Amino acid sequence: MENIDIIQKSIDYIEANLKNELNAEVLAKRAAFSVFYYYRVFQSMTGLPVMQYIQKRKLLHAIYEMEMGRPMFIVEADYGYETHSGFYKAFKKEFGCSPTKYFNLHKPKKPFKINLRQEEYIMITHKKLKEVLKNWDLDEPISIEDIYYSNEERATNCWKINKKFIIKTGKNIEGLTQHINMSRLLVDAGLLASIPIKTKCDLEYYLEEEVYFCLMMPVEGIMMSSREIFNNENCKDKARYIGEIIGQLHNVIKNYDDKLECNYNNLFENLTKWAVPIVKENLEIPVKFYDDYINIFGQVFSKLPKQIIHRDLNPSNMIIKDGKIVGFIDFELTEKNIRIYDPCYAATAILSEIFSEPKNHKKWFEIYENIILGYDNICNLTKEEKEALPYVVLSNQIICYAYFSQFDKFEEVKNINKSMTLWLYENIDRLDIFGSL
Repeated sequence: MENIDIIQKSIDYIEANLKNELNAEVLAKRAAFSVFYYYRVFQSMTGLPVMQYIQKRKLLHAIYEMEMGRPMFIVEADYGYETHSGFYKAFKKEFGCSPTKYFNLHKPKKPFKINLRQEEYIMITHKKLKEVLKNWDLDEPISIEDIYYSNEERATNCWKINKKFIIKTGKNIEGLTQHINMSRLLVDAGLLASIPIKTKCDLEYYLEEEVYFCLMMPVEGIMMSSREIFNNENCKDKARYIGEIIGQLHNVIKNYDDKLECNYNNLFENLTKWAVPIVKENLEIPVKFYDDYINIFGQVFSKLPKQIIHRDLNPSNMIIKDGKIVGFIDFELTEKNIRIYDPCYAATAILSEIFSEPKNHKKWFEIYENIILGYDNICNLTKEEKEALPYVVLSNQIICYAYFSQFDKFEEVKNINKSMTLWLYENIDRLDIFGSL
């Protein structure tokens, strides 16, 4: 058995016994390793010393149980904290604030299951980050803050440094290079984008084994949130504005087609050969629908305009300041694809963040329609694009469900996307805003 599988078994055992006493000696014995070797292998696989990993998982589960309404003193005792003071100190060390302040600022999520063969990022400690940050000329002392997305998810691969920089880590160096190239072109065109700060060795990023660390100057502003759009009394105007800005972004990118090397993603091929077979097995949708869907979408797909797109236009990748969108971030997934994928993706990404609140479903159709109309104002949709809109929206959902179903940690997101896909299928006529069907 490979080390990764041995440590995975150890992680599964830890997860099942967080409310029991755990120590490295017992875990090493279960793995048939010496304690010294177990420490080394565990940290190399997860990025954390084993006891720090256990502490982190206990705290994540504890705050989720408290969020669900269990009394704090009972939860603390369940996870082995003999006093509130002990829990408080451990919590503040991990999250940088008191439990009370954390609950006021964030909504804890259910901790996802760790699967080492599915994880792209290892867990990075603040101590490790401070070591890595020595590769840049930064003012001391270094301050590190966690970043939270608009859906209250805690980022696991990026942090705020000295209150003015962002450091991002990962293994997809091709995607990082793509982001850097795209960001520099947008800045040259007069737009705002997140660009890297070079290391002391004049490099765009620091590489340690297979993991990159890239320090960036962020776009000044805050991440957009779906709730901000829904709660805005002028939500239609806001949505149309989003569509227009996406259209303007596309027009700028199109001018640099010959300077960017991006993979071409044949959306229709991905759907028919990969995503649809997965969805067919798991969603209660008549088989005839898939046949009609593939037939009709297949007839117009070759005629749909294609260009380089952002590909990941969820609200948190749009930066706003003083009510205006001032820039875009995270171009790692940029690819050549049908251009209407971006506005359709933006609309469904907004839906995913409020889908658990049925009262907002009706309003979403207005938001979707106005994002598309705003995009049409700038890019002039073709007849074929107008016909394809309902199928592109469903294509995005089918792909999202197929992707998230591959990963244990995305169980909650997968279930949301399953419900969304069924709901959009049931309302496909309302996605046809130009009356093309």
